[in-house]
Amino acid sequence: MAETVLVTRHDGWAEVRLAREDKRNAVDRATRQAMLDAFASLRGKVRAIVVTGTGKAFCAGMDLKEREQDRAAGIEGAGDEWIAVNLAIREHPAIFIAAVNGLALGGGATMINVCDLAVASTEASIGCPEMGFATYPGMAGPAIQLSGVTRKQAAWLVLTTNRIDGATAERWGMVNECVAPDRLLSRAGDIAQQVARFDATALAESKKALDRIPGFITDWSEAMDHGQMVNLTIRSKTKAQSEGNQRFAAGLKNPGQGV
Repeated sequence: MAETVLVTRHDGWAEVRLAREDKRNAVDRATRQAMLDAFASLRGKVRAIVVTGTGKAFCAGMDLKEREQDRAAGIEGAGDEWIAVNLAIREHPAIFIAAVNGLALGGGATMINVCDLAVASTEASIGCPEMGFATYPGMAGPAIQLSGVTRKQAAWLVLTTNRIDGATAERWGMVNECVAPDRLLSRAGDIAQQVARFDATALAESKKALDRIPGFITDWSEAMDHGQMVNLTIRSKTKAQSEGNQRFAAGLKNPGQGV
């Protein structure tokens, strides 16, 4: 059986590629488990992970044919498995970068918004087809709404099934940049390489803080206090902060700065 997820290791970062091109990289049970296995194998070994697809699709969502076959056989759990994959991205200490090479529907849109950073190709096409099945996009909808887009923008995707291109996704703030297709992977790799120069503990704790504020902490005073606690946690786990301050005081540039 062909591998459905390909992992390529680089210095400090890795690429995780969905490899079901004939299925537009829709995620079946084997792919979901392969993604979880890949993320687990990279835990503590890389500081950034680029997620992308093969061919003209990033990810067409869950494999609905397999899910319907499972339901006919009395098998449930596909949704819970896909939630587990996305939560694994959020809970992973590495910084995840979506390299959106093409079609991203439903679960593909979920993954874009679950990743910490995202770069889209000008050929990207992002949408939520679920309303056509009289369904609220139970994972893509919340992920889009939590991504920081406006309610009107989220409603456009959730209520109309209309797709947006990479340039619109950048304008809405759903992705950080939109680039030409031939630049997508090199740009995502450059970002991953830059992130990989930073301290692993500082990255992991900062990733957590980005979720807590304003997800759980909205008061300014509490947020400022939490910011100080984040740095206390970093200092308790690594000497990188004090070493970085010493380099700066000596007039030296710290790794990753100014790239």
